[in-house]
Amino acid sequence: MKRLQALAALLRREWRYLTGLARTLLRVETISPTSRRLVCDDLEDAVDRWRAHPAIRFEGAGLTYGEMDALANRFAHWALAQGLAPGDVVAVFLPNRLDYLPLWCGLTKVGVVAALINNNLAGEALAHCLRVSGAGHCVVDGATVAAFDAVAPTLETAMQPWRLGARAGGAGDLDAAIGASSDGRPDRGLRAELRARDTALLIYTSGTTGLPKAARVTHVRAGLYMRGFAGATGARASDRIYVTLPLYHATGGLCAMGAALLNGASVALRVGFSASHFWGDVVAEQATMFVYIGELCRYLVNHPPGPAERAHRLRLAFGNGLGGDIWATLEDRFGIPRILEFYGSTEGNVSLFNFDGKRGALGRVAPYLRALFKVELVRFDPEAQAPVRGPDGFCIRAAPGEVGECVGVIAGGARTEYSGYVNRADSEKKVLKDAFRAGDRWFLTGDLMTRDRDGYFYFVDRVGDTFRWKGENVSTSEVAAALLAEPGVKEAIVYGVAVPHQDGRAGMAAIVVDDSLDLAGLRDRLGGALPGYAQPLFLRLTPALATTGTFKPRKVDLIAQGFEPGAAADRLFFHDREKGFVPLTPALRDRIVAGDVRL
Repeated sequence: MKRLQALAALLRREWRYLTGLARTLLRVETISPTSRRLVCDDLEDAVDRWRAHPAIRFEGAGLTYGEMDALANRFAHWALAQGLAPGDVVAVFLPNRLDYLPLWCGLTKVGVVAALINNNLAGEALAHCLRVSGAGHCVVDGATVAAFDAVAPTLETAMQPWRLGARAGGAGDLDAAIGASSDGRPDRGLRAELRARDTALLIYTSGTTGLPKAARVTHVRAGLYMRGFAGATGARASDRIYVTLPLYHATGGLCAMGAALLNGASVALRVGFSASHFWGDVVAEQATMFVYIGELCRYLVNHPPGPAERAHRLRLAFGNGLGGDIWATLEDRFGIPRILEFYGSTEGNVSLFNFDGKRGALGRVAPYLRALFKVELVRFDPEAQAPVRGPDGFCIRAAPGEVGECVGVIAGGARTEYSGYVNRADSEKKVLKDAFRAGDRWFLTGDLMTRDRDGYFYFVDRVGDTFRWKGENVSTSEVAAALLAEPGVKEAIVYGVAVPHQDGRAGMAAIVVDDSLDLAGLRDRLGGALPGYAQPLFLRLTPALATTGTFKPRKVDLIAQGFEPGAAADRLFFHDREKGFVPLTPALRDRIVAGDVRL
């Protein structure tokens, strides 16, 4: 009987996996880089089918599919009136808005590229993104115009601002301009020379370790995101997807929007995420799905319980970065029937889906399908920061359970395309050549993973986050997981810092805590969870962690501050071998730097 039950469970798992995979592949396999079909064509087809259906609702206002398309057409005709031609770029520096997707969709109808810029940026980071876009025009609104005006004089090439909302300063009145434009679809002949391999959008990396890089998102890649999630989520015209993630990022702006708008469903859009308003909004909007980034879920789990959190109609949550430590809590506490975790990156060609909901797994490539999905894990040397090569000069595949860097083959098909960054040198750094045979090319994801014998992939760490200390490799995610298991620790970021006279980097953790943290006993408990070399040497207690607009931690700032008391208004502690964690005073810091303290 037990064998029959185990067999039945196995068959159910394989059925969920294969049906989810089939739904997704049926939506994406017709995409070709040489096709004349662009991402705006997919959206126009959806409009023609569901013209009267509600498409997007935002802050009390809404657009039907037909109204969304009419607005997109006005933006297209505005671009033509400015003399913009296929391949030209318009920077979109906006928060989430009702007209965000119609704006970039309208630009693609006439071959113009939209550079989607993080609306939280200011100063040099903003100036950098504007410069590398090559745009001659920038669309702003009341929330972003001041930041644009502050950096505009530093740009080498003048950029014309256009403001949505009340006109101010030298910005053109975009509302008036599109109001005077035609709402009819522009002549398709204007984009007749374009192919799906041409650039549709520029989407920037989050800049967690430096200035953002502009990734070229072709029509193929945008279509893969939108069509792929239209299939993977199984969304129907009756669904409403709650989106609080920024639309300048692929997860919210392409994956979630595609899941809804290519299926006749609607989007309940918010300007940003709020843990205190999340469940009330989900209930009020009668949402059936929401899209997440892992840290968003952690904020929800850490938030005090409320009556609305189980009064919803949700049937699915989908997203990426959900840690195994909070997966069960998300499902059980909030009563979410199904979670669809996936793995991917804006610029990369590796996509993984966890269709059967195995907790903690990023996704799966079943052993019997590995020939169809060329995703491998190669052994990685953290010290050399490069894949390990054997005596024959080729890379070595990681065995089941062994940590390796995830790589995806670069070939001519849509699923294996790699379009890279605007900066050619940045693009080449992500290509692994002659990996398993002479002349082959693979995309380096920069993510360390393990894979089990059933083909499930599990995240371990980012390349560069794993560091060496006392001759051993330290996984920042493993240390962070141990800290987050501590009562009173709500958030944790782990990183390595240089210490004079020491090889490698010492572990440091920035943590957000509440009053229940028992700092006195922390050393002993970490000692039971982590080897000595992996236990953090320094702690930074901070009221909040700086993150990007997609909730990714900005480690670059923390690493720059190091373990210098006074570099920030946080409390710093040192892991004393005998006393446990003690306050890190300037005098103690000087002794550590001088090499007078045994580490």
